[in-house]
Amino acid sequence: IPTMSGPLHDLLPPGDSADSDELLGLFLDYVAGKGLTLYPAQEEAILELFEGKNVILNTPTGSGKSLVASALHFASLAHGRRSVYTCPIKALVNEKWLGPDNVGLATGDATVNRDAPVLCCTAEILANMALRVGEDAWVDDVVMDEFHWYADRDRGVAGQVPLVTLPKSSFLIMAATLGEVEFFAEDLTRRNGLATAVVKSGERPVPLEYAYSEIPLAQTLDK
Repeated sequence: IPTMSGPLHDLLPPGDSADSDELLGLFLDYVAGKGLTLYPAQEEAILELFEGKNVILNTPTGSGKSLVASALHFASLAHGRRSVYTCPIKALVNEKWLGPDNVGLATGDATVNRDAPVLCCTAEILANMALRVGEDAWVDDVVMDEFHWYADRDRGVAGQVPLVTLPKSSFLIMAATLGEVEFFAEDLTRRNGLATAVVKSGERPVPLEYAYSEIPLAQTLDK
């Protein structure tokens, strides 16, 4: 992930013994270097991740959930672990892939550096890995984006399988549209033994705007 002074990867301390406070400080320096100020929900979720918890992040579109995912990948790399970003939407998976040096890509269309320490893949790819290898899969930390697809009758199983077959993995679950999540929090903790933090916010940093028009769509867009 590029910054004004170089990629986030370059901030990783040598070895894999850095403590959480040091890593948190480095990540916050990265954020400040980009000229960003964390929203309260982002800050809370990142703090919980660096404390080694599962996190369920339920905040609106445009509230910076991807930056929270970056924090998890950073901590995972620093500890010599492997993290996976997964999403049911192929375009979002491709968007998160930023080059083959440390990040792999696996979708139905392409596979690049599949054994990288950070893997971006579709939900079905991770589900297949989990079914094939089970708890011994080389998957230490998982980001599950657009988690509301869990409820989809046809494709929801791809989000369900990793939760029940990867008891050694930690999870960051993210979506803008989630209902009650207490069941997931309790079940995650029961399965992998990690405390689970639920971070919610209804504040939309990028407000939605709408207007009615009686002129044709093409003219409206031009206007």
